[in-house]
Amino acid sequence: MTIKDIVEKLKADERNQDYTKRGVPPVFKVSPEAKILIIGQAPGRKVEETLIPFNDKSGETLMQWMGIDRAIFYSPDIAILPMDFYYPGKGKTGDLPPRKFIAETYHPAMLQTMPNIQMTLLVGKYASDYYLKKRKKRNLTETVAAYKDYLPDYFPIVHPSPLNFRWQKKNPWFVEQVVPELQHRVQDILAGTQ
Repeated sequence: MTIKDIVEKLKADERNQDYTKRGVPPVFKVSPEAKILIIGQAPGRKVEETLIPFNDKSGETLMQWMGIDRAIFYSPDIAILPMDFYYPGKGKTGDLPPRKFIAETYHPAMLQTMPNIQMTLLVGKYASDYYLKKRKKRNLTETVAAYKDYLPDYFPIVHPSPLNFRWQKKNPWFVEQVVPELQHRVQDILAGTQ
């Protein structure tokens, strides 16, 4: 199945009809050459408006954590597959969670179009819970602290949202130890030395 086929299926899926009627396409970025896959949460309102994944403050932070600039982030070497391809709407304390059926129904076919992925960056709780399943730890903090347990296939990190500043303050080890390791692995993969 091609990406075009998958997009048509997504648009025709009755569970996405509100978006299709409004002319909102699914937001993701895939490439057959991609070496690094980022699995995020779901597009926010700003991303839905621009249709560019991580085109917000979270994206700026993620690029810093990965040690790459915008040009590399949006190059064919990097793929971005959110847990939901549409903005799920506002909840009481932030955005609503991604709808589960998107990853279950559409991720497998999309992953088959990217045979060169060497590392999947799991951004936040939803991606880590879904892809690590029973291998995840008691909570996201423990999962991220144990990131070496999931290498080389997966690299779990917290969400780079500006709302996570308290977590980062309480867990300085993330920026001190995990981010440099992430940058090192990203550089090695992009340079072809991994």
